[in-house]
Amino acid sequence: MSKPFSETGGIPVNESAPVSTFSPVALTVPGRAVDLQVKVSAPATGTDLPVILLSHGHGPSNFVSSLHGYGPVVDFWAAHGFAVIQPTHQDSTTLGLRDVGDPDAPLYWRSRATDMHSILDHLDDIEATVPGLAGRLDHTRVAAVGHSMGGHTVGMLCGQTVTDPTDGSAVQLADDRIKVGVLMAPPGRGEDLAAFASEHYPILGTTSFTTMTTPALVIVGENDWHPAFSDRKDWRSDAYFLSVGPKTRLTLFGAEHSLGGVSTYDAAETTDENPERVATLRALTWAYLRTGLYPGDTAWVDAAAALNCMSEPMGTIEAR
Repeated sequence: MSKPFSETGGIPVNESAPVSTFSPVALTVPGRAVDLQVKVSAPATGTDLPVILLSHGHGPSNFVSSLHGYGPVVDFWAAHGFAVIQPTHQDSTTLGLRDVGDPDAPLYWRSRATDMHSILDHLDDIEATVPGLAGRLDHTRVAAVGHSMGGHTVGMLCGQTVTDPTDGSAVQLADDRIKVGVLMAPPGRGEDLAAFASEHYPILGTTSFTTMTTPALVIVGENDWHPAFSDRKDWRSDAYFLSVGPKTRLTLFGAEHSLGGVSTYDAAETTDENPERVATLRALTWAYLRTGLYPGDTAWVDAAAALNCMSEPMGTIEAR
């Protein structure tokens, strides 16, 4: 007999609320090839809402890697009290800009981070544009979350660097308005990038975590390894091991790069689809961000305790 999937994987969270979603909000950014379009999802009621900036991955789908993706996590976080803002970065296949000859293409690694700067610069405009949102955001409690290449973007916002291919300088795009980060399946350090990825995504070969100081949760899949990116099977944990603390790592048992299906509902490219795994991930992320943005909130301690008490937990947590 089948049973319904859970919402939280047994992790304690607050009560859910109806969600209001509005898109697109178009921001004009000087020097950008197209307007920066964002989607905003937030609980229909409430004030002083903390903000999540969500950076999509670089994946192959036409619409998942845009403001249209990541419903399984966005819907949950918004229902449980966060305002989630999703940009469409310039590497999204919806824009057709990956092969236009821009020096930052195809990943648009630099403008991905500056997209987030622009969103924070225009929070007042976003509030004024979205019906019913004006005055409801807490501009002092902002988190950044990203998956895959989005994890690299969040790493940059938290202090990670790359080397500028034009002059060899370290590119620093950290933003101190972002108080805490979550990196889901991020790329690892540049020295261990494999030949294929070095050829196609050379900027990743310069990634360094030595100045990444913002508190962050690094989420990795136990089976997320591909030789096209690195020979090291723990490569995607480098943001945890090689950055400056405090850092936390959540390792999801049996998970591959999609971590059970965070990027969209029923995605064909999700090789390890597991709604219960996604439920656990999003609830643990919610708890981590609650405690990270509200010091003294016990959400993370309670969530970690619940995970550790399970007879068959979805993963394991460590911190340093």
